Amino acid sequence: MSSVAIIDYGAGNLRSAAKAFERVAAALDNGSEVIVTDDPEVVRRADRIMLPGVGAFADCMAGLEAVSGMIDALDERVIKGGVPFLGVCVGMQLLASEGREKVVTKGLGWIPGAVEKITPADPALKIPHMGWNTIAATRSHALLDGIATGPDGLHAYFVHSYHFRTDDPAHLVATTDYGGPLTACIGRDNIFGTQFHPEKSQALGLKLIENFMRWTP
Repeated sequence: MSSVAIIDYGAGNLRSAAKAFERVAAALDNGSEVIVTDDPEVVRRADRIMLPGVGAFADCMAGLEAVSGMIDALDERVIKGGVPFLGVCVGMQLLASEGREKVVTKGLGWIPGAVEKITPADPALKIPHMGWNTIAATRSHALLDGIATGPDGLHAYFVHSYHFRTDDPAHLVATTDYGGPLTACIGRDNIFGTQFHPEKSQALGLKLIENFMRWTP
């Protein structure tokens, strides 16, 4: 039986994420087991990995580092092993070279770039950016297959004050608009990240999770 490991490091919506993945896995009927875990050995055996994240960049990075052996396990499976990986919200931001939230904090560095404060062109727009928005694909990607994007597309749920600026435009997959373009999705090789929460994004989110469960990069 294949498995999806959802990383528990004290910084994510684990219950809602697990329920969304379990719902999709049951519908696919492909025998995938969804495991919420803080055990690096379970991660080393996983066929797919999801990293959630809620809160401040520095706190989340510290939480991940505090789980002994977890970053090494992630590096082995994702970077060296090439298993499909999905980072969500701050779990996506941690892929950056660094986060610039109050202090500069080193990230995992899997996708070069920096996480910076949102500065909308319209000063009347409130931060954090919170609510439902459509996304605009900047290039095609398997995880967006079958998802209506653009102004008339499906909506995703966002709640964030910072966003990921990729160094390489090729790593940007989709944007959303909030007083200017904000990064919504990033990706390279077997790695994909969403700033929005798929587990809270209804039709769009469930389809993205389904695509992730089928993905063979």
